[in-house]
Amino acid sequence: MWKRAALTNVDDSRTGTPLTMKLRPLLLVLLILLGLHSLSNRLFPAGTINGLLHPMTSDAAVQQVNGPLGNFGLTVASAAPAFDVEEQQNIAVYKRAIPSVVNITSTQVAYDFFYRPVPQQGQGSGFILDKEGHILTNHHVIENAQLVEVTLHDKHKYKAAVVGDDPNHDLALLQIQGAPNLQAATLADSSSLMVGQQVYAIGNPFGFSGTMTRGIISAIRSIAMASGNKIEDAIQTDASVNPGNSGGPLLNSHGEVIGITTLIASNPNGGADQSAGIGFAIPISTAKAVLSDFEHYGRVRRPSLDTVTLAIGPDIAEQIGLPADYGILIERVLPGGAAERAGLKGGTQRAYMGNQPVALGGDLIVGIDGQEITTTQDMSAALNAHRAGDKITVTIYRGRRRMDVPVTLSDAKQMTGNEA
Repeated sequence: MWKRAALTNVDDSRTGTPLTMKLRPLLLVLLILLGLHSLSNRLFPAGTINGLLHPMTSDAAVQQVNGPLGNFGLTVASAAPAFDVEEQQNIAVYKRAIPSVVNITSTQVAYDFFYRPVPQQGQGSGFILDKEGHILTNHHVIENAQLVEVTLHDKHKYKAAVVGDDPNHDLALLQIQGAPNLQAATLADSSSLMVGQQVYAIGNPFGFSGTMTRGIISAIRSIAMASGNKIEDAIQTDASVNPGNSGGPLLNSHGEVIGITTLIASNPNGGADQSAGIGFAIPISTAKAVLSDFEHYGRVRRPSLDTVTLAIGPDIAEQIGLPADYGILIERVLPGGAAERAGLKGGTQRAYMGNQPVALGGDLIVGIDGQEITTTQDMSAALNAHRAGDKITVTIYRGRRRMDVPVTLSDAKQMTGNEA
């Protein structure tokens, strides 16, 4: 008890303040410093803060340059800095993918005022599928071309033949002959893509070959092309996409192809057809299905109901007394087609919608395989989810009677008008 009392009653000889009271602020400061030191080690690796405060002191030197404009003291790094993890990722993707990306030049012949032939050229991109020289690109890159040429990454140029073409999905298959050591792109699975996933686009925008941009998947949704056809599950990205990127690969972080760049949302106020921060790519799963058709049948077997149809909205439905205010009205079934074989009925009553003749009284399609069908786009999407020969269930109204009809889809070799 005496020793404890002696310790607690020791006074500072000058102030009379107990020693323990004087040590408390010092201990508190030490605890704060230890906490800050521990936190800084966790948030900033060793040397990070020093590098920020003194970025070039250890790896840079002043180099004197004398010239006619005077003397300059340039601070020059003594060695190239090491790449960080993100930069290493970008470089690895580019190095893996670039040997399989090609530049495509398409030449068309137009005529000037004096009917003289004038060659016109367009440029796009594509990527190698195999060592036999097959190359995938967009249909619109080679559309109406009299000559198609492919320039490889090593700058060698080859004439290409169009061996498969699918305007409905905006895809085309080319082939070159005699090119050695071709490196094929690796095709990924696009069925499990996620919004926010990092992606890379490689192509030849504005003729600058082998350009890479980076972004994320902004959305996965259906979009309509200029032809009126829809791309289902299109990949929307904010990676910069410009003219010349069309047909080039959209890659994941492993350098695998997840899509084919096809559209850009152009800036309506910019005048030029340039990136507005929104680009679209055809999912590689769609391309694989098209390539499978090319391989097995030599063409794409687009599934069809073999009908001529009319989209119905609320106003029209009320005027003609339909049981539903939406759907696709069958005006005509094609002889021997899928709809006729399934027993679907076309219209028998002639009428006019404005100046357009229509046939009323046919079956009204309101669903396919349980999916509501309100527009021709809905019906096109439902059919394109299948292949020729597949069996589907079509929900219709025949008069006031709602019924389900099994239909085996046919192969649409040639369609015109509103046939589906």
